[in-house]
Amino acid sequence: MLKEKKMRMTRQRSIILEELRKVNTHPSADEVYEMVRLRLPRISLGTVYRNLEILSELGEIQKLQLSGGLKRFDWDTNKHYHIRCVRCNRVDDAPIAPLNQIEDELYEATVFEIIGHNLEFVGFCPECSKKVRKVDH
Repeated sequence: MLKEKKMRMTRQRSIILEELRKVNTHPSADEVYEMVRLRLPRISLGTVYRNLEILSELGEIQKLQLSGGLKRFDWDTNKHYHIRCVRCNRVDDAPIAPLNQIEDELYEATVFEIIGHNLEFVGFCPECSKKVRKVDH
C-alpha cells in the first residue's frame, strides 16, 4: 500500500507497526508513543500521531473512533467488531463474524452507496465486573 501511494516505510513507521502488532489492546496514540519511545527515545508525540494517521489512511492499521471518545489503533485491518468496557475503556475484539448481511440489505433499501459499518458492543471487562460486584454487595 505504501508503494502505491509513493510513501516510504520509514524506520519510525516500521517500529510503530511492530509495536502495534505486539499487543491486542487497541492502544491510544499516547500509549503507542510510550511503547515506541522505549525503542526510539527521541521520537516526539506529534511524530507518533502523524504516523498513526498516515498508516491509518494507507490502510496499514485501523483507527477506531469508538464512543468512549479516545481514538484507538488496531493492527488488524480485517473487518471485525469491538467490545468496550464502559468503566475503564478497555477495548477487545468481539468474537463474532462480521454481519455482512446487514450491509447487503441496506444496500438494497437505500440510495446511499454503502462502504461499510461500525458496530460497538459495550459492557464491563472481567476486572471491572469484579469491582462492580464488590460495590453492589
